[in-house]
Amino acid sequence: MTQALDFRSPGYAAKQLPCDLDAEMGVLGMALYINDNVDRADGLLPEHFYEPAHQRVWAAILSMVAAGTQADPVTVAAKLGQNDVAFNELGGIVYLAELFERAPPSANMRDHAKVIIDRALRREMIAYSEEMGVAARNAEVEAAAILETAERNLFAIAEHKADQGGFKPFTDAIDTALDTAAKAYARDGGIGGLSTGFIDLDAKLGGLHPSDLIILAGRPSMGKTSLATNIAFNIARRYVRGPDVDGVRTAADGGVVGFFSLEMDEAQLATRIGCDISGISGDRIRKGQIDASEFGRFRDALDEVRSVPLHIDATGGLSLAKLTARARRLKRKHGLDLIVIDYLQLITTERSRGGNRTEEIGAITGGLKALAKDLNVPVIALSQLSRQVENRDDKRPQLADLRESGSIEQDADAVMFVYREAYYLGRTEPRAGTVEHQNWTEEMSKVQGLAEVIIGKQRHGPIGTVRMAFSEDFTRFGNLAREGRFDDGPASHRLPYGDQ
Repeated sequence: MTQALDFRSPGYAAKQLPCDLDAEMGVLGMALYINDNVDRADGLLPEHFYEPAHQRVWAAILSMVAAGTQADPVTVAAKLGQNDVAFNELGGIVYLAELFERAPPSANMRDHAKVIIDRALRREMIAYSEEMGVAARNAEVEAAAILETAERNLFAIAEHKADQGGFKPFTDAIDTALDTAAKAYARDGGIGGLSTGFIDLDAKLGGLHPSDLIILAGRPSMGKTSLATNIAFNIARRYVRGPDVDGVRTAADGGVVGFFSLEMDEAQLATRIGCDISGISGDRIRKGQIDASEFGRFRDALDEVRSVPLHIDATGGLSLAKLTARARRLKRKHGLDLIVIDYLQLITTERSRGGNRTEEIGAITGGLKALAKDLNVPVIALSQLSRQVENRDDKRPQLADLRESGSIEQDADAVMFVYREAYYLGRTEPRAGTVEHQNWTEEMSKVQGLAEVIIGKQRHGPIGTVRMAFSEDFTRFGNLAREGRFDDGPASHRLPYGDQ
């Protein structure tokens, strides 16, 4: 029997792969001795074992315990049967009986399981590194593609660590809830999440909260990209670095922002932000209709942007896997407190070719929600609306107007719509000099420079409408002026950039 348990032969040593066969035998023996020990090995899977016969023994024990039947040397050997050549070469039922007799104390179960998982992760890393070495020697494969694949594989390994999942004491959740409430209590305005820089929107949302997926939707020209850009810059410009936690940078105020611009390139996005800050029309800048003073203001505005932790990725047709890998890389290198994606329908997946579009969008929104939870940051994803909005008299969007609305609405923690009445009213101008035109002018004066952010879903708070100021010239949103907030009085609209 002793010979059957000896795995230190030259054949095994030659493999030179990380493994601990003593730990594997110990775990199997403890599980056979007391079936309840299986619960102490939370996260240990058959594929974590190095010896193939051990994999099948552990799988048999798991299935029998789950079915409520006794897993002992006799029953497990019977389940594996005479056809399992590798198992029978180890000694079959006699081998299991030997493991049963030599079982270590049950208190060692967790430690043994951790050792087995650790060795399995090391073997995976070795396998991936060898694959990367082969690919790196192939001149036909782009280096960037090799790096993307390697990073994705390494993160996949990290995600499957045993200590990342499973049940946790409820006291941990209580501590987290108390910490969140304490931060909200101590912060000006009493919000628990990242401030968007817009007072009324913060009051409705309580700020942007970690792990939340927020959908920001609207018809073309409503300003959804502008609002997302405004929020991103507001958060980045207030960034104050906090202490590092487990090697990851944190923010004492504001945050590091990752902006995935799948539709607009970096220069266009930078120009838009520069116009917002400088107060110069983007149209005039594009046409060269500015003087030296205005150019100086625009340059100074962009110099301000240089100092803020706003990172832009303008890769078109970015896949969900690459987006996820790049977001994780950004957090590892610079920290990360907010992700903005413009827009989710431009993200590709493996199902993009010939697949069902609804299923594809479901995979994307599910992946973005998982990313928000994994990185513990809010994710704002912009989304298109269907054309059915244009067929209604009241063109304010609803949840049903979301394209492929089922999966988007289901996965999102909050859904917001941008709506501007002036956009639609401006396209119905009657002939000048008529009574209708006079009435139209009066109606336009009421809605010009105004926008609505309609919160159609909020998992953690109320729904409703937030009214905001909007400038078409600068594509900029702002807090809506009201009595007591600004000196100009209740009738004025102000467009402050950031908090007021």
